Amino acid sequence: MGRLDNKVAVITGAGSGMARATAILFALAGAKLVIADYNETTLYETLAEITASGGTAVAIRTDVAKEEDVEAMIQKAVDEYGRLDILANVAGVFDNTMSIENISNDLYNRVIGVNSNGPFFSCGAAIKLFKEQETGGSIVNVASIAGFRGARGGVAYTMSKHATIGLTRSIAAMYGRENKKIRANAIAPGFIKTGMTADLSDYDPIGKAASRDTGSTLMGDPEDIAQAILYLASDDSKFVNGTVLTVDGSWTVR
Repeated sequence: MGRLDNKVAVITGAGSGMARATAILFALAGAKLVIADYNETTLYETLAEITASGGTAVAIRTDVAKEEDVEAMIQKAVDEYGRLDILANVAGVFDNTMSIENISNDLYNRVIGVNSNGPFFSCGAAIKLFKEQETGGSIVNVASIAGFRGARGGVAYTMSKHATIGLTRSIAAMYGRENKKIRANAIAPGFIKTGMTADLSDYDPIGKAASRDTGSTLMGDPEDIAQAILYLASDDSKFVNGTVLTVDGSWTVR
């Protein structure tokens, strides 16, 4: 028996990094998946890896900053499997530590669109389905330690991750009270080895200096986050609602 047998899950950002690790782990745990990403090439690489190992998944290209794309993604779960049990919002983009005086409007809008609007759209669509199901459903939003600190990202990234935590807590407070089977929790990763962190360049010197002053070089693996997401998505955490689970190797307690 897998921890997610007979569960249907949607995972955003599944083409790479933490989301790809989560999709692979969920498939091994028995979930039926809808995997989504903006990058079709990497998305279908993840799909091939899952199906080659005997997992069940379908893929849909999705720009989570667009409400119509998100609605189509959630509907894909219903069309393919008839229900939705788990939503894992893992897609995210960084802002190269840009300060408020140096960030462009285009970069600001893209970061807020993906990191804040994406979870907002998908959580809203998922909640409507969860309310119709006696079994409810579980949402896991990937935030960041930037969601409760000021120097782990630039201004847009930090704003977006504070918003993700606020979204999570609001859903838990409103819908957990109504139906304890509807849950929303968040993960706050520290510095993780992903393509997003490996490709960072053109730092804003103001943001880079502030980040450097936090004094940590600890790095985790995508699988560390995937395991945490699996716990919060599964029935192992059925009485956990509205929490923010920090997975940062002790960075924020130093």
